[in-house]
Amino acid sequence: DPVQFPHRYTLKQDIEISGLLTAIMSFGNRKQILKKADELHRIMGDSPYQYVLSRQWEVDFPSGGTNSFYRMLSYADFYGYFRRLYVAYTQYESLEEALNTYPGIPMEKLCSFLEVSAKSPQKKLNMFLRWMIRRDSEVDLGVWRSFDCKELIVPLDTHVCRVAHYFKLTDTETFSLKNARKITAALAKVFPDDPCLGDFALFGLGVNGEISRVNIRFESADLPG
Repeated sequence: DPVQFPHRYTLKQDIEISGLLTAIMSFGNRKQILKKADELHRIMGDSPYQYVLSRQWEVDFPSGGTNSFYRMLSYADFYGYFRRLYVAYTQYESLEEALNTYPGIPMEKLCSFLEVSAKSPQKKLNMFLRWMIRRDSEVDLGVWRSFDCKELIVPLDTHVCRVAHYFKLTDTETFSLKNARKITAALAKVFPDDPCLGDFALFGLGVNGEISRVNIRFESADLPG
């Protein structure tokens, strides 16, 4: 899985940079994701943090580079990500500290930092936030202590949406922020302190095609709404 890349590091800043950029690239064919993420990390070298501060990215990812680095993500797109990270790390100790200067829940803070819409499900960004915030996990790194797991939104992809609809956690399979929030709220009834813990079960059932072999009864009182 792509989360293997931030797991390579122990320094918080390295983990933040590796995690964010890897998550942003996490769409499409899994083998291609891992291949291009590995290429990016080879470019960044032993320390993504030092790479950002060195400004070598201005050479490796020129601002006018419209050619593709990974699918629709151009070299110029990565220049923009590195520029934002450079500004953050020259003003603050960590990305966590920088995000805390923005209002809202973690997703809204990160969307403001990246200047993207906080009205879409933002699956990749919510996955990154899960990596950074969830603690005591074999998968997630939990290096951000100033955020609460209760504020996370489930990373909504086709697998999670399909399985959640199958189990009547939501009324539709619509890929929307509203649906992501509704699924998160349903999971919070089971895991009130850590609703994204349920993400693993929903995603695993979906990606492995196990829905038809699961025999679970839901009492109407347990369903959302």
